[in-house]
Amino acid sequence: MSDLSTALTPNAGWQARRGPRPMSLRLRLSLVLTALAAALVLAGAALWVRDARIAIAEEVTAANRVAAQWLGAAALGASEGDPAWSESRLIAHLAAVGRIRAHHLEARDPAGSAVYRSPPSAYKAGRDAPAWFAQWLGPELPTLQLAAGRLTLSLQPDPSRALVDLWDDLAAAAGRALLALAGLFAGCWLALDRALRPLGSVMAALDRAGQGRFDTRLPEAGPAELVRLAQAFNGMAGRLDQAVAENVRLTQQQAVARTVTDRLEADRRAIARELHDELGQSITAVAALAGAIVQRCADNPAVSQSAEVIRDVASRMHDDVRALLTRLRPPAPGHDEETLADAVRSYLAAWQSRHPDIELSSELFAGPYPLPDDITLTALRVVQESCTNIVRHAQARHARVRLLREADGLLVEVSDDGRGIEPAPGQAGFGLTGMRERVAAVAGQLDISSPHGGGTRIRARLPLPPVALAAAPHPEPAQP
Repeated sequence: MSDLSTALTPNAGWQARRGPRPMSLRLRLSLVLTALAAALVLAGAALWVRDARIAIAEEVTAANRVAAQWLGAAALGASEGDPAWSESRLIAHLAAVGRIRAHHLEARDPAGSAVYRSPPSAYKAGRDAPAWFAQWLGPELPTLQLAAGRLTLSLQPDPSRALVDLWDDLAAAAGRALLALAGLFAGCWLALDRALRPLGSVMAALDRAGQGRFDTRLPEAGPAELVRLAQAFNGMAGRLDQAVAENVRLTQQQAVARTVTDRLEADRRAIARELHDELGQSITAVAALAGAIVQRCADNPAVSQSAEVIRDVASRMHDDVRALLTRLRPPAPGHDEETLADAVRSYLAAWQSRHPDIELSSELFAGPYPLPDDITLTALRVVQESCTNIVRHAQARHARVRLLREADGLLVEVSDDGRGIEPAPGQAGFGLTGMRERVAAVAGQLDISSPHGGGTRIRARLPLPPVALAAAPHPEPAQP
């Protein structure tokens, strides 16, 4: 559980090095909505400016046509010498008319000096739109030049008042639009803050889950999206809680199995010592006494024969005790340069001597270097228990033992041609159960099967640590 909690806990050092804090979701959504509204406002402003430009052009053009017709008639009369349009009367008439709408009028003599200029507009006097704005939106109309006798009349379009009106209206609209966008941003910010407020509890729940508190649950209430998020989080937390509980249970089971195995090994060693020290010495003493009786009672055949029988029984008992000692405490490799293969070979030789009716073949190669004690003991127990099962249950005539070093571990395989065995789950005997627990304790894999040709095959794959893997050459992987 601690490993899983550590893996889920945020790395504070990484958080300190990851740079500036990114924008929040609330800020991003507020900016996006405000930007969309600003784009719509700009599009509307562009349409409005286009229509205003067309309207200004139409207004100036219409005024230009009227002024051009009137000046044309006056210039024609002055050119034809009409007394009503004499030079003085023409200038007086122009002065009386004053400023022509959206135009600037001048009259110049043959020397080019201005004899008349229309007065400037009093509307928003002294104010003009920016030059770039006037150049962008002002209509492009040519200056009209008319000859009126000696004078030259110049009619120049002047949309500056309409442009300054448009500029003022546009500036006022832009101010109102900016205020509206600011209000929209503030409204979006507040609305999103209210809508996303439940995410704070989600982040707090994630933090607690990252600390290993997988019993944390979120309330399934509120908007549909938050309900689905809460359901997904609660399902994930439930599965993690179950996984942690299962991990704890498996760890406890492995610890119990390891404790039981160690206790069994200690009991085996204690029993082996008692058999060797007590029963073995007693049997040796009985055999010695029987031998002495045979020597001293050579003239008494009945007593001598009985003593011989006692000595033979004691000898068989001694052999049985040695077999029990070998079973309880097999040869330990690593001492006197003895390897695992040597220990298995010694055990198989003793087993074959006790069961000569079963033909035994072996293929033993575990490398020239000692292996870890837990791997060695597990391999020996797998071979020992498998050979015991062959004698007790298989009714086999042939048996085969393979001990091979592979690229990633050690293969232990015992097979026979007996009647086969496939124990149902939960119905395996104590021997097979202990074998499974031993293999699981070293993170190995155990497979018990009955091949198509009959018999039983027990195959255990035991992983080796990197040091043991690098200590010896790796043969080709064993074929099944």
